[in-house]
Amino acid sequence: RHRRRREPRPCFGELLHLDGSRHPWLALVPDTWQTLIAVVDDATKHLLYAQLVAGGESTTAVMAALRAVLEAHGIPGALYTDRAHWAVHTPTAGSAPDRRQLTQLGRALARLGIEHILGYSPQARGRSERVNGTLQDRLVNELRLAGIRTLPAANHYLHERFRPDYNATFGRPPADPASAFVPVGRHDLDQILCHEEDRVVARDNTVTFD
Repeated sequence: RHRRRREPRPCFGELLHLDGSRHPWLALVPDTWQTLIAVVDDATKHLLYAQLVAGGESTTAVMAALRAVLEAHGIPGALYTDRAHWAVHTPTAGSAPDRRQLTQLGRALARLGIEHILGYSPQARGRSERVNGTLQDRLVNELRLAGIRTLPAANHYLHERFRPDYNATFGRPPADPASAFVPVGRHDLDQILCHEEDRVVARDNTVTFD
């Protein structure tokens, strides 16, 4: 007698998507572009984090997003990103990523026990791209209607108004009601979510950096 194999049911925190979207988010401030760093839960479609930064995607901005999620929810099972410079080391342009040489984010994820999944095609990145499209359609208009012209005001609106409304509109219950998040516990986030370099101490007790 053959028993049909059950497919795993996605649960909250099993897989998160982290992505940055560079766009003219502040419509009332012409000729300016900002980057929205967003983290979305795959099972519930909830926007767990959203923050506008003045520059582009950076290790600092991504680490801040990861820390906010860790402190609010715990450690997820896996994190899905594209192949940006902060996500994975690529020896030469167009070459395959070198997963053995970890970026600062890769090191932090490994130390926390979070699986790092890389996107290799537009189809694989579809979830993040669809979320970015929805955010661009809705957030730009809402910030304009609210008369917002500064990043602090925009981020306050994101946290207090937009994200709760977005989750209520687009969120859905997970297939599995259990949570995959595990407590941070004794992990020292200050010692993990940082910039870390290995150097050799010379005989005269000095080190060389850059």
